[in-house]
Amino acid sequence: MHITELMAERKRPLVSIEITPPEKGRSISELFGSVDQLLPFNPTFITVTYHQQRIVYEDIGAGLTRKVPRRKNPGTVGICAAIYNRYKIETVPHIICGGFDRYETEDALIDLQYLGFKNLFVLRGDPAPGFREFLPEPNGHRFASELTAQIAAMNRGHYLEDLDNAAPTDFCIGVAGYPEKHYEAPNLADDLRHLKEKVEAGADYIITQMVFAAQPFLDFVDRARAIGIKVPIIPGIKPVTNTRQLVTIPRDFHVDLPEELVARITRAATPADAARAGVDFTTRLCRELLKHDVPGLHFYTMGRGRATADVLKAIND
Repeated sequence: MHITELMAERKRPLVSIEITPPEKGRSISELFGSVDQLLPFNPTFITVTYHQQRIVYEDIGAGLTRKVPRRKNPGTVGICAAIYNRYKIETVPHIICGGFDRYETEDALIDLQYLGFKNLFVLRGDPAPGFREFLPEPNGHRFASELTAQIAAMNRGHYLEDLDNAAPTDFCIGVAGYPEKHYEAPNLADDLRHLKEKVEAGADYIITQMVFAAQPFLDFVDRARAIGIKVPIIPGIKPVTNTRQLVTIPRDFHVDLPEELVARITRAATPADAARAGVDFTTRLCRELLKHDVPGLHFYTMGRGRATADVLKAIND
């Protein structure tokens, strides 16, 4: 089913999770263990991240080099299929602009259609490893709105080639929103205009970057509605449970952490106390969001489900 259909049928806010494929050489069993921890809370769908490959040029002698693509976390489509086959939970692969031209994108989308995927989450993606700025492939997409438009066109039966009687695809398209603005945007108003472009291109719902306070998310939704964005907007949730995350999350995801959360984790006497403080903070945040009838809560687990399970247990107690 489409994510929007699942949201329309909901009797209470949905729970969904995002996971990251294990690093190359690692077993999928650890990831299954994280999902197993969350099964009691009936996640409605699971998104699986996808990352650009790193290109390395190796010297092969005689003044020649060889282009070698390397990906740290391969297997997005395989993991989506494995999760669905194992748990029968709707899975949503990330589709990114980086690393693909339009024809390669079309081929990948056709494969996903043949495999039975109904839902996609569309992003521009980060710059390729080793690069500061995002660079599209020749004849590739620079913006997520362009990629969204290509998928929406395929949903209408319009492919890059002029095909007779082409069968339309049937993808439900999710896109990202940034309550604190995307780090490359000059301001939130400009970022919201780009979000509206994605919706006008064909996006069906929005999941936000991590939020750590309810009011900024609610303000973001109000501003989105004021400029005509009407699709469902789901807040992204990330339990922060240790001092290392106080550094890595703001650095990697360009978000601010509230003073209260930072103080409680920093002052915790033990790692267990820090984890409890983070779970308590996130539980209170989720309860506040649920008071405002958000369509769901989307948890960024990064392949580890314990903290998310603790939060969901606390919410349901």
